[in-house]
Amino acid sequence: MIGCGKKEEPKAAAPAPAPAAAPAPAPKPEMVVKIGHVAPLTGPIAHLGKDNENGARLAVDDANAKKLEIDGKVVKFELLGEDDQADPKTGTVVAQKLVDAKVAGVVGHLNSGTTIPASAIYNQAGLPQISPSATNPKYTQQGFNTTFRVMANDIQQGSVVGTYAVKDMGAKKVAIIDDRTAYGQGLADEVEKAAKAAGANIVAREFTTDKATDFKAILTKIKAKNPDVIFLGGMDAIGGPMLKQIKELGIKAKFTTGDGGCSPELIKLAGAASEGVICTQAGLPVDKLPNGQKFVEDFTKKYGQIQIYSPYSYDAVMVLVDAMKRANSADPVKYLPEVGKTSYDGVTGKVEFDEKGDIKNGAITVFEIKDGKLVTLKSEGGTVAAAAAPAAAPAAAPEAKK
Repeated sequence: MIGCGKKEEPKAAAPAPAPAAAPAPAPKPEMVVKIGHVAPLTGPIAHLGKDNENGARLAVDDANAKKLEIDGKVVKFELLGEDDQADPKTGTVVAQKLVDAKVAGVVGHLNSGTTIPASAIYNQAGLPQISPSATNPKYTQQGFNTTFRVMANDIQQGSVVGTYAVKDMGAKKVAIIDDRTAYGQGLADEVEKAAKAAGANIVAREFTTDKATDFKAILTKIKAKNPDVIFLGGMDAIGGPMLKQIKELGIKAKFTTGDGGCSPELIKLAGAASEGVICTQAGLPVDKLPNGQKFVEDFTKKYGQIQIYSPYSYDAVMVLVDAMKRANSADPVKYLPEVGKTSYDGVTGKVEFDEKGDIKNGAITVFEIKDGKLVTLKSEGGTVAAAAAPAAAPAAAPEAKK
């Protein structure tokens, strides 16, 4: 008997299983590196302190944008900003606060009078400290291997100012005023030495304080000496009102000052009385440097007008970061030796240090205030950094061997 039934269809083969997706690579571990910054954020020169801090913040933002790796970890830099109120005692208190917070290095302080006492605390903790603005020579003459600065010191600046007053401004009689701070008095001492060496007679040496606003008593004494040039060792906060009072008293002497008064704030405070002032800044004009153009654009877009030292704060942070990269460590014990070996193309020029921690071949630029603006007259010293290289073109495909 033949059965009557349907032919069984063959079963379709089951689809092959999709290959398992490769596991996603584990994200690289991250590490937070704290960098301290100290400057006066309150008081008469708070505008300078904030300028310094903003320069450091911009550097931290730029470093973080590069997603740098140290010891196999992606680094996130954080800036811990402190206010020392330009007061030496407060400076030591906040220095210890940063040490306790385990910062990897410190940028600051702004004033020589706070930088020098704080440096002993950082040295004891083995923390690299780079000042962007403290110019008193004593800072790097203490024998600490932790102290560095990215701008010329008062010996270099005072020599240029004193010599310029005699040789270029024609001064035969010079009156000198200082604010009795480590910065103001230290710079005034160097100006006096240089002016005397160039052949001038110092007809008056007066002093005030960094908090004073009335200078008429000392200016009246100076007027009687009939100087050709008056030099102020002090900051713009006293320079502005002093210039107004010089004009009110009918004093004809030309006025010159150092980096602490060579700022847009001096022009704002003195108004028309600032016209013709000769002042100096340590360093080359940032807007004339190949790596400075971008800094000027980025900073002014984010924070407004540059005062004086923000480009140096920026470079100080980047020098610390560069040393960490070369040491492949953010441990101060391991990367501190690399700070001294720095050769960095910064926005302010080439940064290299001598055996004391002073910048090599520090530049000084002389400015004149004309029509409410700082106009460059001349620069001495300094090394211009190489311009940032343009992005390399994609490599060509290797040629087939013939």
